Amino acid sequence: MTSTERSATPPRKTRQRAEIRSAVEALDGFATSQDIHDRMRHDGSAVGLATVYRTLAAMATAGELDAIRTPDGQVAYRTCSPGHHHHLVCRTCGRTEEITLPGLEAMVRTIASDHGFGELDHELEFFGICGSCSRP
Repeated sequence: MTSTERSATPPRKTRQRAEIRSAVEALDGFATSQDIHDRMRHDGSAVGLATVYRTLAAMATAGELDAIRTPDGQVAYRTCSPGHHHHLVCRTCGRTEEITLPGLEAMVRTIASDHGFGELDHELEFFGICGSCSRP
């Protein structure tokens, strides 16, 4: 989620939001709204799918969750450390590693400036197969 998309007003603290946060925190990696809702239903929650979609989007906008677009075009969420970073995501198991790329931010600013762009935000995710999933 980009910094310009983040809202100054955090989502309201409700029972449903607490259930959704708890479900996301229980995950090992990124999960879609549908996956999170399915897990919550399996655990006995009555929170509706529309509420899950809205709440996850609001939490990501407020910077409480990380959101990425998966290779198949869906948005996936997870709790994440604060600050700007990027991810390596396993296509098979979903394992995710936060990474920093020294020098990338300066390079992005230079490229943007060279092309007359300002107030630039970016998202960069790498998708591959982790070592555990690569083993025969």
